[in-house]
Amino acid sequence: MEFTFAHNNFNVFNLDKSLAFYREALGLQEMRRYEPPDKSFIIVYLGDGKSSHYLELTWLADRKDPYDLGDNEFHLAFKTDDFAAAHAKHEKMGCICFENKAMGIYFINDPDDYWIEIVPHKR
Repeated sequence: MEFTFAHNNFNVFNLDKSLAFYREALGLQEMRRYEPPDKSFIIVYLGDGKSSHYLELTWLADRKDPYDLGDNEFHLAFKTDDFAAAHAKHEKMGCICFENKAMGIYFINDPDDYWIEIVPHKR
């Protein structure tokens, strides 16, 4: 028996804002979308065009308040081939929320305050 990663899910409060963030910050593109006839939710799968792993964004129509992520310290991690350029871009976007210079990594946060770790391709 074998298992492979398929996707991770983040529930988002404002789908358009989240899609714009992931496109600008990480270059992710919409790979597919599902919206049921009753329009109660939308699921959008984002991909990097290189791997088969997706980020699934779920928007719920009846959600009235932003999500409270509490103390749940989970995150996604992305490798980059140009760490300095990525850092400069994210600094300009104002989305860097934590840096660990000793480890050579930093984190950005999306519109719902999910954290994404940025690591150099080779460490």
